[in-house]
Amino acid sequence: MGRLEGVTQTHKEIFERYVYAGAITRNPDAIAEMFTEDGVFEAPLLPAGHRLPRRLVGRDAIRTGIAAYQREFAFDGTVNLAESAYVLHETAEPDVFIVEIDTVLDDAAGGRMTMALVQIFRVRDGRIAMLRDYFAVTPE
Repeated sequence: MGRLEGVTQTHKEIFERYVYAGAITRNPDAIAEMFTEDGVFEAPLLPAGHRLPRRLVGRDAIRTGIAAYQREFAFDGTVNLAESAYVLHETAEPDVFIVEIDTVLDDAAGGRMTMALVQIFRVRDGRIAMLRDYFAVTPE
């Protein structure tokens, strides 16, 4: 990630890189590298005991937790970029932005699932210091 040091990224660029690393390529290493060393990932709506912990602190924990979750992700499909949409909201705090997302996932059999979520980002020096990811999971 050294190539990005000193380069100012917009909130849109940070968000789109996060989506690419997570939803498109499903790369837990790339996701973890987007966070500060002490970065925090939170998923407050997850039920207790879910395979993805509600709170992960530090790149190693984020990498490990996201990798475990992605290995078991129930929907084996691809993001339909043409049908998916998001709205990015800037806030009064220059290091905080909020994104409303409707992600459409297509499976090989022609099925489709839409996942609506909200993410709140706090960034520091071009990396994610805190991400609160508000998404609901289907009952397991």
